[in-house]
Amino acid sequence: MGTFPVADNILFFTELVSMPVLDVEGRRIGRVKDAALVPMVHSSRIDRVLVGGGYTWLTIRFDQIRSIVLGKGIVLDDEVLTPYHDDEYMLRIGRDLLDQQIIDVTGRKVVRVTDVTMGIHNDGVRDTLTVLDVDIGLRSIFRRLCQGLVSPRWVRRLQATIPPNSIHWDLCNVVETDPLRRLRLNISYEKLEKMHPADLADIVEELSPAERGAIFETIDSEAAADALSEVDPKMQASILEALEPEKAADIVEEMAPDEAADILSELEEETSEEIMDEMDSAEKTEVQELLEFEEDTAGGMMNTEYVALHDNATAADAVAALKGNIDLLESLNTLFLIDEEERLTAAIPLARLFIAAGDARLKDLASETLIQVTVDETQKRVTALFDKYNLLTLPVVDEDGKLAGVVTADDIISVLRQK
Repeated sequence: MGTFPVADNILFFTELVSMPVLDVEGRRIGRVKDAALVPMVHSSRIDRVLVGGGYTWLTIRFDQIRSIVLGKGIVLDDEVLTPYHDDEYMLRIGRDLLDQQIIDVTGRKVVRVTDVTMGIHNDGVRDTLTVLDVDIGLRSIFRRLCQGLVSPRWVRRLQATIPPNSIHWDLCNVVETDPLRRLRLNISYEKLEKMHPADLADIVEELSPAERGAIFETIDSEAAADALSEVDPKMQASILEALEPEKAADIVEEMAPDEAADILSELEEETSEEIMDEMDSAEKTEVQELLEFEEDTAGGMMNTEYVALHDNATAADAVAALKGNIDLLESLNTLFLIDEEERLTAAIPLARLFIAAGDARLKDLASETLIQVTVDETQKRVTALFDKYNLLTLPVVDEDGKLAGVVTADDIISVLRQK
């Protein structure tokens, strides 16, 4: 087995804690109790070192430190120290990071911090510490177990055969539930917004209710809606209930109407009404119409987002309609034709447009058999039709034959998952 040496310009937090601090005359002031970042000033530099001497903790600024040497201690070049008082702009390593859960953005998982790796940088005048990695593996656990029992130099030798396991500081997201403290600590969840919604949903499900709420309160409403759609249905309602009605409404508005209706139907009636009161009128009307249907019917399953054209439309008309509905393209696979009275007349697989001339009539590209259901058809029957005909989309019509919505394969998968 190979060894994994540690460079002299690396310092672990477990090594920093209890390190002696010496004044300009070489007299010991005390030992390190904690260290802190001030993210509003610098995202990774250790801005303060907290020292305990007797009954008092003192604060040492980074620019008061001359040198940091493992086995010797921290030597200062400034004796004017101030008593420590809690600063809301500080992110303390020992108190706020160690043993806490954080999000590994690249690994798309929640991890627990067991140590922190820092780099020692010298500018020719003084040494400064910079947070490099968050440690989560067996090696950092070993350091914790040996802390105070074995000298740091020996711990480094003994851990040499254990593979390091860490996450770069830039790829970590600290979860802070207090909105004011998030602001003071300059904590952003922009990195989470760029993750795949399913990955973000997996992460959210591992967090506590307060931590889940903190993320959904902060991230972009569109990203929140995509992630919420992937969260376990039993958890969706509790997340919305924990949010302010205005924020919850912003998220619900970004969801597909059928998904929004499903979630709102699981809420207490008073909470659901508070959220809908904050919604824009168009989205609110769509959701209210879907809420009128029983959950286990085609009407309760269907989505009202689809593209329908007049039955005398051409392929060129279809392309123009698709350009006007860019938001639907990712999930769209079928176009529908309706007559002058909005009754469904045909369904056209989207792929057929690729081989059609611009002036080709859409009705000539339609599927030979139009399979449809009414809004009151049972969920069991709808599921059976998808299975029998290998459908991707099933149109739903009202009692007059007018197109009311569509049920998609995703809707069927959601139903099967809940069972």
